[in-house]
Amino acid sequence: MRNGGTILVSTFTVVLVLTTGCTSGGSNTPPKRQHEQGPMAKLSITPADGSKKVPPDTGISVKVTDGKVTKLTVADAKGREVSGSAGVDGTWRPTWPFKPSTAYTVSVQATSTDGRQVTKQAEFTTLKPKRVLESGMSPLDGEKVGVGMPIQLLLSQPVTEQEDRAAVERSLTVHMSKPVEGAWSWISDREIQYRPREYWPTGEKVTVVAHLAGLRVGRSLWGAKDRRVTFTVGPEHITKIRNSTHRAVVRKNGEIVKTIPVSLGKPGDESYSGIMIAQEKAADFFMDSATIGRPGEYSAHTKWNVRMTYSGMFFHAAPWSTSAQGNRNVSHGCVNASLANARWFYRFTQRGDIIEVTGTSRKLQFGNGPTPWAKSWEEWLAGSALGKSITPDPRL
Repeated sequence: MRNGGTILVSTFTVVLVLTTGCTSGGSNTPPKRQHEQGPMAKLSITPADGSKKVPPDTGISVKVTDGKVTKLTVADAKGREVSGSAGVDGTWRPTWPFKPSTAYTVSVQATSTDGRQVTKQAEFTTLKPKRVLESGMSPLDGEKVGVGMPIQLLLSQPVTEQEDRAAVERSLTVHMSKPVEGAWSWISDREIQYRPREYWPTGEKVTVVAHLAGLRVGRSLWGAKDRRVTFTVGPEHITKIRNSTHRAVVRKNGEIVKTIPVSLGKPGDESYSGIMIAQEKAADFFMDSATIGRPGEYSAHTKWNVRMTYSGMFFHAAPWSTSAQGNRNVSHGCVNASLANARWFYRFTQRGDIIEVTGTSRKLQFGNGPTPWAKSWEEWLAGSALGKSITPDPRL
């Protein structure tokens, strides 16, 4: 089934029935005797037997005379059957493109006009692409994440044309144990993300498959291989940090579990306000102002770091600013906490947990790391090449 930007597939054996009219005669043709046999059905398969360098998005066509096709199957060299179906033009096409540099066998069965069975096979090999589209995906397979975690698909080559972006979106399937509405949105020419309309439900199990192998992008770029990731959503962790109170209020499944005194960015180095996620964690991290174009301002190792933006905003331990925490802002833009509180927050936090900062003069910019919640749902949908939200099939 195709539903918006996500393609949902049920694998099944495809039976293709093609009929070819071969009628004899006029009214003067004498009736055929019972022992007489009609002509044997003749089959022609394209791609022809022995074909090489076949494009992966090729369909299978069969011509028959003096009979009709009753069954068509396609299998790879290991005997694994390929799902697909016949279109209105009678051409059989795989549900997903054939894989590059792979051998396939087409088996066709036909029935002659007198009921006799005829079978024919053809073997072909798909081409080896000169240019390939590689990919990476997040979350990691088997990872437990927070309720705000987006699905990220990173591509090795830019995809700029709208029709190619739509083809990529159609190749992506998202299956959920608790179906919720969501959509893909292009972040850049090389990145597309999926987020639910609202935060993920706790306990959600998600399987994402990028059916990229054999996908044609543009004239000569082909997907190299499929990607598959399964992840689960952990407890709902939402931390709200108010600049006015210099406090971080941490909730688990709606209940307050800790209130942490913090210090945010000082004037000129204000922290970002907005809905962010815990992007990554590092028990030890080297902070160097040279990485943001301001060498010499600071250079130090920090403990219990939770990254909130690509540009370098972290929630981390700052024992040197303990007296300011809960009272005033003295950091270079990060969220400072005591060593004990930062360690607790680090251990509590899952990648994808929501961290919301309010009351500062600097607004979070979309794209400063995975920031899907920096856009409204309408803005998010506008970034989809298909322009549709998706409610996936619940079956895994």
